[in-house]
Amino acid sequence: MLPEAVGQNPQVVALAEEIPGAIVDATVAVDGLVLGVSPKHIESVCRYLKEKEGFARLSAVTGVDWWPREPRFEVIYFLHSLARNARLRLSVRVAEGESLDSVCSVWRGANWYEREVFDLFGIEFRNHPNLERILMPSDWEGYPLRKDYPIHGHKYSYQEE
Repeated sequence: MLPEAVGQNPQVVALAEEIPGAIVDATVAVDGLVLGVSPKHIESVCRYLKEKEGFARLSAVTGVDWWPREPRFEVIYFLHSLARNARLRLSVRVAEGESLDSVCSVWRGANWYEREVFDLFGIEFRNHPNLERILMPSDWEGYPLRKDYPIHGHKYSYQEE
């Protein structure tokens, strides 16, 4: 059953009928609709939204660390339909150690976005073509945007400067 906030939205209703159980939450934010998506359905939801609903552009993917809450992480996908000039956010909650399916097969541009989320939060994306660090050195220890990451990092001490 769809949340009341989106029960009348034809695109969301069609998505819910096409992929039952994919939408776990929905809210209407100031800047638009935010759909909470089940982690196991993220790739199929993205493919449906691109192919059937015209969300041809993935403008960003980012992460949020909600530590100490569980599930700890949230991965947010920012979609844009150029034809309808519409925007949509998808939110997926992920526990520490849990991975998500990559959406690189849907949008090639997801490659670097997912690598950034992996590099800074440690969230892994299954079937990603090249999941390795993109911002931090390859031998860096830890994930700098996690809330439990030490302020001065693990390797370096700036106290003497």
